[in-house]
Parts: sequence; structure tokens; C-alpha cells
Amino acid sequence: MTDWSFYHLTRASLEEALPKLLERVIAANLRAVVLCGSEERVEALNAHLWTYDPASFLPHGTVKEGLATRQPIWLTAVDENPNGATVALLTEGVSLSNPSAYARILDIFNGRDELAVAAARLRYKEAKTAGHWLKYYQQSDRGWTLAHEAKPVEA
Repeated sequence: MTDWSFYHLTRASLEEALPKLLERVIAANLRAVVLCGSEERVEALNAHLWTYDPASFLPHGTVKEGLATRQPIWLTAVDENPNGATVALLTEGVSLSNPSAYARILDIFNGRDELAVAAARLRYKEAKTAGHWLKYYQQSDRGWTLAHEAKPVEA
């Protein structure tokens, strides 16, 4: 089953947290799909990832750049995996039609938005019912802290 981690943003914005999570994905030599709620958000994050830190480089692309198979990180508003990613990063409450197609899902949600938190709780319950391995991370002064872990129930 898929290792599904929920990242509860309380101190940083998505724009601050996403590059750091993607750096870890790239450091592990993995490929990622970042699924956004709209094309506008895709464009904003695309621009942000080029400029967030002058000392860093996150190789990524969108449908506008093309060449998906060459992109370690693919940003999209469509439920797709054109770069063969094993990691999916979900933003803005989006969902996947087939979560089991990924080895790992990072579900990032805004902890300052009550509706986003309620929706994340529903996604957590659905993922648990589906038998995924679940982890819940909260932001702390030192970064991400694992607050809860739920192992899949053996049949």
C-alpha cells in the first residue's frame, strides 16, 4: 500500500514548504508530480520554484515547457503522471483517482483554513479505510514533527 503523509501547514505557507519537500524528493533520486487546484496555481508555483532560493535548483516543468519524461518534478492541475513519478504531492485539497499508483503521497494542507483542515480529515479517513500507511506531520520550530502514525490493518 501507499505511504501517505499529511503535512499540516501552520507556520509556513505552501510556497515556503513545497520547495523543501521537493528538495528531499530529489535528494532521494525520486520523481514527483505536484497536483494543484488550478492552472493559475501551477503557473505561480512554477515561477516560484525557479526563484525561491538563488543557491538551489529544482528541475521541474509544466505542460507549457513540455518534455514531461525529462522532468523530475512535474507541476499540473490534471490527475496525470507523465514523468513516471513515484511520489505525488497534493495541494489545495486535490485528490487522485488512483492513489495506489504511487509509492508515496505527500498531502499538504493549510492548517489556518478550517475548511481545508476538515477536508484533510476526510481524506485521512478515506486513505485509512483504503488500507494505506498513514503519517501525520505538524510544523514545529525545528521543521516537521511526526505527530501520528497509523499502520495498515492486516486482513
